[in-house]
Amino acid sequence: MKEIINSSKAPAPIGPYSQAVKSGNTLYISGQIPIDQENDILIEGSIEEETEQVMKNIGYILEEAGLSFPHVLKCSIFVSSMNDFARINTVYGKYFLENPPARETVEVSGLPKGVNVEISCIATF
Repeated sequence: MKEIINSSKAPAPIGPYSQAVKSGNTLYISGQIPIDQENDILIEGSIEEETEQVMKNIGYILEEAGLSFPHVLKCSIFVSSMNDFARINTVYGKYFLENPPARETVEVSGLPKGVNVEISCIATF
């Protein structure tokens, strides 16, 4: 059994997927990119600004499900350049001050809409 979770504050899916799916006590959040849903704009500033918007979008989805960042078990970070890793890490780390989740960071040749960072995660209830 699965339950679809969607937040009106996070960007609507740009393909055939859901923002998040709850199954049992687990929430699977699809990769989020730096779209500001409220203003309907793609954030194309610094890598820090992009990462901040991605983390906000994840937060909106967690909130819709009744969760918060401490519930996150694992994140997958996809970046267009590993040269941005330290700067992404600085922003990402603000959301996981204690007991951070497991994660991997992977450099990829391209991301949706030409963004520089995409993050997905798994959380538990």
